[in-house]
Amino acid sequence: MQKYRPLVWTVMAFLIIASLFLLADTNQKINTAATTNTVSFSGEGKVVSMADVAIVNLSIVTEAATSKSAQDNNSKKSKSVVDFLKKQKIDDKDIKTLSYNIYPQYSYPERENPKISGYQVNQTMEVKIRILEEVSGILDGIVSAGVNQVNNLSFEIDEPEKLKSDARKMAIADAKKKARELEKELGIDLGKIINFSESAGGFPTPIYLEAKGGMGGGGDGGPSVPSGENEISVNVYLTYQIK
Repeated sequence: MQKYRPLVWTVMAFLIIASLFLLADTNQKINTAATTNTVSFSGEGKVVSMADVAIVNLSIVTEAATSKSAQDNNSKKSKSVVDFLKKQKIDDKDIKTLSYNIYPQYSYPERENPKISGYQVNQTMEVKIRILEEVSGILDGIVSAGVNQVNNLSFEIDEPEKLKSDARKMAIADAKKKARELEKELGIDLGKIINFSESAGGFPTPIYLEAKGGMGGGGDGGPSVPSGENEISVNVYLTYQIK
C-alpha cells in the first residue's frame, strides 16, 4: 500500500485542480449569462442659451526714458481705467491683471553696439462684464481712460455646468422614453440599468471679436458687439438588463 501512496496523492491533486477549473468555468458562464442579456438605448438633450457675460482682454502700454517713469505712467493710466470700470458697477472680483511686463527699448546706432533708449511697460488685464447691454459703452470708455489695445472680446456662459446638467437630464429622459417604447414593441421585460455613459458636444465656446488700437473713442456710443448664443448637447447611453 505504501508504494501506491504517491500515486494516490497525485490523482487527488489532479482531481482538486480539475474541480477548481470546472468551478471557475461554471462561474464565468453564469456571469456571462447575466450580462449578455442586455439592451442599450441612446438619448440626446440640447440646451440653447444666450451668452450672459462678456470677457474683455485689454492692454495698457506706456513708454518712457526710464523704467520708473514708464511704470509711473502705466500706474496712472491703470488707475484711471479701474476707476472708470468701478463707476460702471463692475466688481473688483471681475477685474484682474493677467500680466505685467517691462521691456527695454533699444536703439541701433550705425557701427555701434545696441543701446537702451527707453523702457516699455505692458499691463494686460481681464474684465468680466455681466450686463451685456453696457459692453459697447464700456469698450468706448476704457479706450478714453487709457487703454491702448482691446485684444479680444468673447461672449460666454458664466455657469455652463448648470446648462450641461439640464441637457443631461433631458438626454436621460429621452433614453428612458425609448426604452419604454421598445419594451412594448419587442415584448421584452427590462430590468435595472446596469451601465451608463455620456458624451458632451457643443460645449459653450467663446465668440471672439477682435479690436485694436483706436477702438472706440469716437463718441458714437462705441462699436456694435452682438453676443450670439451657445448650444450644449449631451448624449447618454443606458444599458438595461433583460429579465
